[in-house]
Amino acid sequence: MTRDPSLVDTLGDFTADSRIVMLAAMAALVGVISAFVALALVRLIGLFTNLAYFHRFDTSFASPAGNTLGLWAVGVPIVGGLIVGLMARYGSEKIRGHGIPEAMEAILIGQSRIDAKIAVLKPLSTAIAIGTGGPFGAEGPIIATGGAFGSLFAQAFHLSTAERKTLLVAGSAGGMAAIFATPVAAVLLAVELLLFEWKPRSFIPVACAAGVAAVLRIPLLGAGPLFPVIPHSTLSLASLLGSVAVGLAAGAAATLVTTLLYGVEDAFARLPVHWVWWPAIGGLFVGVGGLLEPRALGVGYDVIHDLLDGRLVGAFLVGLLLVKAVIWGIALGSGTAGGVLAPLLIMGGALGALGAHWLHNPHPGLWAMIGMASLVGGTMQMPLTAIVLMLELTGDLAAVPGLVIGCVAATGVTVLMMKRSILTEKLARRGQHVMREYGVNPLHLLRVEDVMEPAVHDPPAPLEPSPLVAYADELLEHAMTRMLEYEVDALPVARRNAPTQVVGYVERAGIMAAWVASTRSEGMREEGWLTGQLKTLQERVRQALTRVE
Repeated sequence: MTRDPSLVDTLGDFTADSRIVMLAAMAALVGVISAFVALALVRLIGLFTNLAYFHRFDTSFASPAGNTLGLWAVGVPIVGGLIVGLMARYGSEKIRGHGIPEAMEAILIGQSRIDAKIAVLKPLSTAIAIGTGGPFGAEGPIIATGGAFGSLFAQAFHLSTAERKTLLVAGSAGGMAAIFATPVAAVLLAVELLLFEWKPRSFIPVACAAGVAAVLRIPLLGAGPLFPVIPHSTLSLASLLGSVAVGLAAGAAATLVTTLLYGVEDAFARLPVHWVWWPAIGGLFVGVGGLLEPRALGVGYDVIHDLLDGRLVGAFLVGLLLVKAVIWGIALGSGTAGGVLAPLLIMGGALGALGAHWLHNPHPGLWAMIGMASLVGGTMQMPLTAIVLMLELTGDLAAVPGLVIGCVAATGVTVLMMKRSILTEKLARRGQHVMREYGVNPLHLLRVEDVMEPAVHDPPAPLEPSPLVAYADELLEHAMTRMLEYEVDALPVARRNAPTQVVGYVERAGIMAAWVASTRSEGMREEGWLTGQLKTLQERVRQALTRVE
């Protein structure tokens, strides 16, 4: 039927309005804040690393691997873990963990409100944990800290919960863009992990924050890419097939590291000591692991660079992979503060480089790159973010086919083998469920006339002017909203050219039945032409065999 032009004019592809301009401006300011928060965190990590391992006052990045403390180095992570445990006990327990699940939890159940203490204690505890040898990345905590500042900024103004969420996520994206020089990956991470929607009203402000933070990173921390490599030539068929193998191996490894982390967390929960001491116990394992493989300590950006350049090969990779995985899992499972992205990059890079070594591939750096993206994409189940992250970190566009193949293979493995990612598993253990599949709401597609019951009157009964009426050509969402607003179970239906004549009724039950039918239709399979022909052929063969008998 022909739609009323006035109705068609009111329906748009998106729900954004003029407030998006205000939100974009506010998000840009949040991006500025996030860039300086990232700078502060980097400087704090450098300060505590230099103080703990080299006894000097310096804020530049330094690897703990170069220390000369000998056996005394074992005690450094223990002291750091003790300090973090006490900060969590007497400051805020929410500083424990790697940051992203806490940001997700604030969005899902906390109305995007984060306590001001988190904005101070989270970066400080992270800097202490990493500066004393913790095998973590800074990106998870900076995502949480940037989100905390974004939330605090939003709480100063008269905003809705959705708008506060947008500014919280803008702070998180700005922090990641500043720490890694990856603004596009930061926006994709926001979409895949934090926004729980794909709407211009949130996407545009978040992108503004990430862009501003990335621009400010240049004078504050230097220009990207963070780990530039010499671009590879066009990938051969053998390299693409190798990407499949690396992706599958990374998917299996993602399952193992996730199981390791939460197995350790469960083991700590069974200890007969208060959780305030757990980070110190985890620090003991970190210290011992540092004696076995010093380069497994700290953020490890230098290790990532060496892996991408193909300078780490052979038996060293085995030790690096095993020690990094074990001490990272134990330390993070103990409840200290630290991120997951950089450790996953190192473990994935070591895995990919090992594959190149075993198969005598002449490009270990390329395989390391694919391994990094695959392990990140599989473990966190965010393949698009992982692909773009590696492109922005390295600047190697020729690697795109291999990155796509590896990430898709790894994500396919983990989606089938794990019900939840390493991030959402944390929320599930707190009683929260996250559905990360995005789709079009059936109530945005179906109209009232698709589900209404016809009127029993003939001719149609007259209707008094009232807001409690639905129009046949309006979306089901509008009718359902009106029912909920006025607390009614059904609405009379009229047509716009005859608004006082009842032509039917729409009920809540009918709307929900349409929703269920639309959802079920996704699993309904129809016979194709090939299967039909095969069935016919099978029947003819059966009949022929019957005649022969």
